[in-house]
Amino acid sequence: MQDNVKKLIEISNNLYKNKLVSGKSGNISIRLDDHIAITPTLKSLGDLKEEDIVLVDMESKCLTSGKPSSEVGMHLAIYNKREDVNAIIHVHSPYVTGFAFSDKKIKRLEGFGQINQEYLSSIEYEKPGSEELALSASQGIKDEDVLILKNHGMVCVGDNLKETESLAMFIEESAKTQFISIMLNSVKDI
Repeated sequence: MQDNVKKLIEISNNLYKNKLVSGKSGNISIRLDDHIAITPTLKSLGDLKEEDIVLVDMESKCLTSGKPSSEVGMHLAIYNKREDVNAIIHVHSPYVTGFAFSDKKIKRLEGFGQINQEYLSSIEYEKPGSEELALSASQGIKDEDVLILKNHGMVCVGDNLKETESLAMFIEESAKTQFISIMLNSVKDI
């Protein structure tokens, strides 16, 4: 288990360094048999220690000291609906979140698996940390590996943390490329 916690901290630091999260935003978890390890609330992902990580059972009971992320309900709802998911990353990366606050959709680009639909799936805004968000997100991501949360950010799921981190970074780069394309195509030649 200690290796999993170290990996969780390493990925958290990577996401912070790569600016997919800032301040004290974002949260990450991994499934560990009949419980999860999740990042704490109100702590920067760029400055976590092993003792900061909170263990929670599948019914949301804390097994260690500390307070889990306010999005623990969303993580648990996804794990309970998706037996194939062992890692969840929720970030507010700038380009994806910019799209989430707009009426534009993010196209699913080649480079990270089969394209089954043209755009990434999204759900309507629900208050962060709410039961409504947990339910909506777990339903919205039931057949997906990425979900855009309107006016909020994105959730990525995968078999392991490294794969899920790679997906989050790929989606942010895809959003950046699409943003640049939209801007360049909106400018008239001088």
